Formats: sequence, C-alpha cells, structure tokens
Amino acid sequence: MLSRVADSIYWLNRYIERAENVARFVDVNLNLMLDVPAAMMTQQWEPIVLTTGDLKLFKERYGEATAENVIQFLTFDADYHNSILSCVCMARENARSVREIISSEMWEEVNSFYYMVKEAAQKTPQATLPNFFTQVKLASHRFAGVMDATMTHNEGWHFGHIGRLLERADKTARILDVKYFYLLPSAQWVGTPLDQIQWISLLRSASAYEMYRKCEHRITPSSVAEFLILNRQFPRSIYFCLWRVQRSLHEITSTPRGDWFNGSERTLGQACAQLGYLTIEDIIETGLHEFLDRMQIQINTIGNKLGTNFFGIEPILVASKQLQTSS
Repeated sequence: MLSRVADSIYWLNRYIERAENVARFVDVNLNLMLDVPAAMMTQQWEPIVLTTGDLKLFKERYGEATAENVIQFLTFDADYHNSILSCVCMARENARSVREIISSEMWEEVNSFYYMVKEAAQKTPQATLPNFFTQVKLASHRFAGVMDATMTHNEGWHFGHIGRLLERADKTARILDVKYFYLLPSAQWVGTPLDQIQWISLLRSASAYEMYRKCEHRITPSSVAEFLILNRQFPRSIYFCLWRVQRSLHEITSTPRGDWFNGSERTLGQACAQLGYLTIEDIIETGLHEFLDRMQIQINTIGNKLGTNFFGIEPILVASKQLQTSS
C-alpha cells in the first residue's frame, strides 16, 4: 500500500474520532452545569480546553473561558485545527484523496457528516447544541460501523483502526488527567456529592458510566482510574486501545507477537507490556498524574514513529500536553 494512502486513512479515522471526543466532552459539561453550584460554573470550562493542550492559544484568542467562548472555540472555530468543524473538514479531505480505496458508503458517511456540521456552524442556536452533539457522536459511530462492514480488512483498514484507537487512548488519558489534577477547585469538595457528580461526568465523557456501573457498585477515584486505564474489555480503556493497536500493527508487518521489527512496534510493545503487569495501586503509588503524563508522551511517540516507519513523515516534536498535527 502507498504510504500516502495509509497516511490518509489513518488521519481520516483520527479526525473523526477526535470530533466525536470533543462533542462528548462539551456535551457532558453542558449537562454538568445543571448540577454544579452557580459559583462554580465558570470554573468548569477551562479544564475542557486543557484536554486539547491548546489553552494558551485559547487565552490569546478568546481570553476568559466562558461557556460561549469555549463552545465556539471547540466546536465551530474554523481557524482552530482541533475544533469539530476543522476535524470534519480535514477528515473529508483525507477521504476525498483515497476515494478509490475506501468504500462508497464510507465516502457518503463522511460527506454527510461534513455537510451536517457545516450547516450547523452557520445557524445552530445555543438551545439546539445538545442535539447537534448527539448527531456528531452518532455520525462517528456510523462511520466506524460502515468502515468495519464495507471495507476489506486489509492494511488500509488496519491503519484506520490504529488511527481511531490511538486517538481514543490519548483522549481517555487526557480527560482522566484533567479531572484528577485540575478539575476540583478545592480539596474541601473531595468526597462530597459534588465530587461524585464530577466523577460521573468523567465516566460519561468516556461513554463509560453504564459499563462501569455493571462492574462496580461504588464510584471511587481509584476504581474509576483502574477502569479507564487497565480494563481489558472496555473499548475505551487505554489498555484495550493500545492492545488492539498492537494487534493491527502486527497484522500489517506480519511480525510475530512478542517480537518487533521497527520503532513503532517496539514502543507500542513496551507500553502494552507495562500496562499488562501494572495494578492501580502501582499507578497511584508512583502518581496518577505522572503516570498519565508519561502515557500521553508514549502515545505521541507511537504516532510519530508510525509516521516515520510507514508514512515517510518526520516526527514533529511537541510538548507532552499538545496534540499531534496532521501532515
């Protein structure tokens, strides 16, 4: 497969997954506003921008992190490369460049997604935002389902699968890190009903609340962290995502399990091996924030090495809290 084609399919999936994640974060925060005290409302929006790694850019362009400013920045700002609008536009461009490779159903889904978001950017009022975010999430789910059902599961499909899951693992790490390190304004809230609401909102941000409740009866910070990091069956946990990425990468290279052929396989194997033998007690003992920070660096390193090994792209050195950018 041409490296250009692999790169486009990889980023097509990353951008669609990124748009879905942003929609989920903002939508959950809108619902959270109904439960938190009025005095805390303005403090709940800046952490959402923190998950993108672009708080400095936001401050330069918008100043105060109000609900209106953050929603505009993350949703419809055409000049911000990680907004929902920008992500869907770039996903469509990547899909257009490989129309002869992907299925016609995949192209139709991406195209419909693009026009839905473009139309909403021109006329969506504040009151209809929850419905818009629901449509973004459903469009992402439809695309993933259509890709799995209509595209041959060859190298191209595996590169798309890798892009989707790397993006998902990165966002799970970021939202968990932000909640643990930034979200609560004071230690006096820890253990209170408000703290419980915050952890529920975190689980909802990862579409994990219902599945978590089926496994655990009580919501505690350590059990939530364990579920989102180490669970081997939940499709948005960091371990599950990286394990599936490793499986797809070995399918592409035909390298035997437990061995590695290039830098991306080696770095990914190290991350999976580490996660496979860790307990949540080990993570908390060394520091959850420090662990998640290292995990984000590892995920970015895997992405950079994939670009070098398969797409012929030199890695862009970024800070650990910044998102990768498209080629």
